[in-house]
Amino acid sequence: MSKPGSSKTARISEPAAKRKRIVQDVTIPQDKSGTVGVQTTVFSGVTTSTRTGSPVDKDIPKEIPSKKGNQSAQNTASIKKKRLPTSFKIIAGSYEKLLYGIDGTFVDADGQPSSKPLLKPIFIFPAHVSCVKAVAASPDGGKWLATGSTDEIVKVWDLRRRKEIGGLIQHEGSITHLSFPSRSHLLSASEDGTICIFRARDWVLLRSLKGHKGRVNSVAVHPSGKVGLSVGKDRTLRMWDLMRGKGSASTKLGKEGEIVRWSSTGHRFIVQTQSTIDVYSTEMSLLQTLTHPSRIHDAKFCRRVDGGEELLLVAAEDKKVTIYSVDSDSDTSLPVVGELVGHTNRVKSVDTLDISSPCLTGQAEKSTTIVSTASSDGKIHVYDLSELSDGSASTEKVELHPVAEYDTKGTRLTCCTLADGEAVDSPTAEKRKRDSDDENDDGEDDVGDNESEEGGSDGGVDE
Repeated sequence: MSKPGSSKTARISEPAAKRKRIVQDVTIPQDKSGTVGVQTTVFSGVTTSTRTGSPVDKDIPKEIPSKKGNQSAQNTASIKKKRLPTSFKIIAGSYEKLLYGIDGTFVDADGQPSSKPLLKPIFIFPAHVSCVKAVAASPDGGKWLATGSTDEIVKVWDLRRRKEIGGLIQHEGSITHLSFPSRSHLLSASEDGTICIFRARDWVLLRSLKGHKGRVNSVAVHPSGKVGLSVGKDRTLRMWDLMRGKGSASTKLGKEGEIVRWSSTGHRFIVQTQSTIDVYSTEMSLLQTLTHPSRIHDAKFCRRVDGGEELLLVAAEDKKVTIYSVDSDSDTSLPVVGELVGHTNRVKSVDTLDISSPCLTGQAEKSTTIVSTASSDGKIHVYDLSELSDGSASTEKVELHPVAEYDTKGTRLTCCTLADGEAVDSPTAEKRKRDSDDENDDGEDDVGDNESEEGGSDGGVDE
């Protein structure tokens, strides 16, 4: 990916002939690889069916289902147990077809531990034949990277070995959205009105969800992995039951939703249109309507580093990222608690990652949340949210300046994502994780195949 050298032809394993699948031959530059720690997360297998025009108050569940206990408590427990990475990668796409890979480590130029990250490019190359519109990296130490373009192809890359795996040629329109709901599944959306779910083990298309009339702009999967939301050009909000692969509800928004996002706890979600953000509860009650001073390009939920109130990061045309406190009783506004400043043009994308910074002399190791932003000014900035003061300590709006910066020299950046950096696990732990992954994948296959054979879908996988 990053360096020229000997090459070989790789191929995504060819699927069953009766199903419409993707396969593309690619030539792969060889490179050295690192090792990334892996943790297992299960994303429910699904079949496909859509039902439009369902009454929202009857079809949207009053509570998001969970296997046991309160989902918020489960999320909090998993965060405590999760091993945080000590380094990170930033991947950014651009109008100029270029894909940038940047390694971030908490060491200075002399190799000594540092409180601020050092950014170093690891690859720069044209990834598509047209502009890159979406990028996504698998979470929790996963190794996969997916990129989407107006060339209608989703390309898959191995971040550990820095090589291309192949192209997923399923959509018939520009790729508008990519995300990994878990380490084992990739979700994509397109201007062709479909949402596709691929299994990361062999990149087989599991299901194609159909229901939107026209472009799908954004998709969000609930933290439980059981419910998905999508918005599109048809001005509707659709809810998907990912356990059964059916469209459980839809409602007309009266305006084209451009972004939909679940909160980190899953207790609320937002729908963004131009400079307006509507905040909803899981009962579809409108909690707040926020009007931002300028056109919004991206939004991301996260929590304060101290685990306190929930925050909403809004990247916009005003050359900065505004930090709103979501825990507010106001119906018309949310308090601004901070701003990420430093860009000289619109901020197109924002992402966050929880990391562990190294031990410095006389200091204990600490965890923090870093924010990566990509702007039309050609620069990638990294911010440290630990610099945001405790919400209970101050009501003043805080300006956060970048702790690290990478300049692409004028490239018009369109999107970015943060991925876990290199980590080293013991061979025994690595084998145990791989075995667990295989078991989960096999279980998901059984669910999807059984439902498919029973004929429980109207649309679904193309035969």
